[in-house]
Amino acid sequence: MEFFSHVHPATPLVLYLPVIGWMLYVSFLHQKLSFLAVAGLFVGGVLIWTLLEYIIHRYFFHYEPKSQWGKQLHFIAHGVHHDYPQDATRLVMPPSLSIPLALFFYFLFAVAFGRFAPALFAGLVFGYVCYDAIHFAAHHFAMKRGIWLRLKQ
Repeated sequence: MEFFSHVHPATPLVLYLPVIGWMLYVSFLHQKLSFLAVAGLFVGGVLIWTLLEYIIHRYFFHYEPKSQWGKQLHFIAHGVHHDYPQDATRLVMPPSLSIPLALFFYFLFAVAFGRFAPALFAGLVFGYVCYDAIHFAAHHFAMKRGIWLRLKQ
């Protein structure tokens, strides 16, 4: 399982920027949503991501599993980051976890929000990609003043 705990930091960008673009394309051209509607839903998706990241980080990433399988899964998903915080290959979520989670949330959004789901999902995924980029930067770049220091904090 060790192999699955290493991920190149650009992986979320490579995987999810095309998804964001596709979801925006679907929102405009297939769902026929206006620019303002897509922009508002996109921002809503970013806000949903912010709340979701807090909940996931607080209640799942810092949960102490009892079973051996649970401990291994937890280690791959987040524990390894605490053991090796300066390892650049252990700062983003492995695709073996992020892809199923993305699919889960897309289908949840599709059921809950119908034709508005692609724009909301684009915002959610954009929030995730930005979070991973900022998280990587906080660990590997000197962020000592201004907005960069604020983001690191």
